[in-house]
Amino acid sequence: MMHLPILPILIPLITGALLLLPPFHTTIARQRLLALISAFAQIIVAFGLLSVADQQGTQMYVLGDWQPPFGIVLVADRISTLMVLLTCILFTGALLYACAGQDKGGQYFHPLFMFQVMGINGAFLTGDVFNLFVFFEVLLIASYALLVHGGGKQKTQSAVHYVILNLIGSSLFLFGLGILYGTLGSLNIADMAVRVRELEGAEAILAKTGGLLLLLVFGLKAALLPLHFWLPKTYSSASAPVAALFAIMTKVGVYSILRVHTLIFGPESGELADIALPWLWPLSLLTLAIGTIGVLASPGLKLLTANMVVVSAGTLLIAMALQSEVATSAALYYILHSTLIAGAMFLLADLIARQRGKAEDRFVKARAVAQPRLLGIAFFLCALSIVGMPPLSGFVGKVMLLQAAEEAFDKFWIWPLILISGLVSLVALSRAGTTIFWRTTAPSGSDERVHLFELMGVGLLLLGSPILVIFGGEVTAITSEAAAQLFNFSQSVDALLPQQNMGGQ
Repeated sequence: MMHLPILPILIPLITGALLLLPPFHTTIARQRLLALISAFAQIIVAFGLLSVADQQGTQMYVLGDWQPPFGIVLVADRISTLMVLLTCILFTGALLYACAGQDKGGQYFHPLFMFQVMGINGAFLTGDVFNLFVFFEVLLIASYALLVHGGGKQKTQSAVHYVILNLIGSSLFLFGLGILYGTLGSLNIADMAVRVRELEGAEAILAKTGGLLLLLVFGLKAALLPLHFWLPKTYSSASAPVAALFAIMTKVGVYSILRVHTLIFGPESGELADIALPWLWPLSLLTLAIGTIGVLASPGLKLLTANMVVVSAGTLLIAMALQSEVATSAALYYILHSTLIAGAMFLLADLIARQRGKAEDRFVKARAVAQPRLLGIAFFLCALSIVGMPPLSGFVGKVMLLQAAEEAFDKFWIWPLILISGLVSLVALSRAGTTIFWRTTAPSGSDERVHLFELMGVGLLLLGSPILVIFGGEVTAITSEAAAQLFNFSQSVDALLPQQNMGGQ
């Protein structure tokens, strides 16, 4: 039990390494079997870790027995373990879908998928910002290769833009870390939160510069306007299982903003209190607005889904800007909903595109899909959840976000934008559904059928929406307690800077 916090990193790391060695690297069937066993093991571990963090409090894992703030520390609290569980479920759904045949497009698909998950889990669990940078690089390196999985001019072009932007972001990340380490003398998140309150004058200005550089980097990852323009083309050009897994990538950026700019630069940070708010407020509102316009203007289902990811990022960043426990709890619930449904929609868009022939996922008249009932029902459920219609999780998430806007000024800006974005999404998805399933020129001529593994992958992610409603009380209780813990400064710092080692050597 004491080694549980490191298992979400170790399991995909060891699995990825084994997949590169005999007897797995030459046989796709063996790779699939090992990868699926690993994926389900990760879900079990993530559930266990969340249960322990919820019942026993924050779990620390101190590597090498070097106590914080000097050593490498993993922190498994309610927020980080909830995000790890979300990642594992999304990863398993995407992996099941890939095992139907799309994993054959590249020799190292399964190892790269594992390393990607390792980086994402590490980013959620790390207790210091330098190792946050390290895990960012791990997940980015894997994503560079996964983006071009299957080959093609469009994928290569998108990958070049994606790599260049993230290399620039990584450089700025290092500059920000250097500035913060020079002024604070530590990169442990809890230790930085204590020291930042003592800064004055020139040192405070330097630390503010470093903090805003980190906001810039996290904004790039979270697709915050004007740093969002890479996302729609990149996500829509990726293969379906890769795009589905990428649905969690913007949430890594949102999580980093939440963790760093609530604890380190939060309300109790003296001269540097809430330095992100003057930027988050206008940019998050504009991100939601531009994402909504992109949804309405999308010519195809994959691009529409990618723009929906931008809309969800803008919605979540608005909740971050509210800087309250209620808003953060609502944001955590909305993260669970939006990530699973976006992943399901990316997979579903690929199934539809393959059954429509040359028209693919474009909103034009074409032959009917080969399995209209199956794909139509799945699309209908996805669309209802994305729009926010009852009784699915999208409705619950949006109601929670609207209720979090308690002040009249907040309601004036937030309510119209969220409601209008939902209306526009309804119009866009209605147009998509009627064009794809009703405006047909001839019966289907495609021999494509949904593979059992593909159906299982889409079904697993779609099942998340009703489950989030059925177990809404339990889920919101966890998100509420997680938000309360984050905003309780003394409780957070005490948990992250223990007097004795609670981890392993």
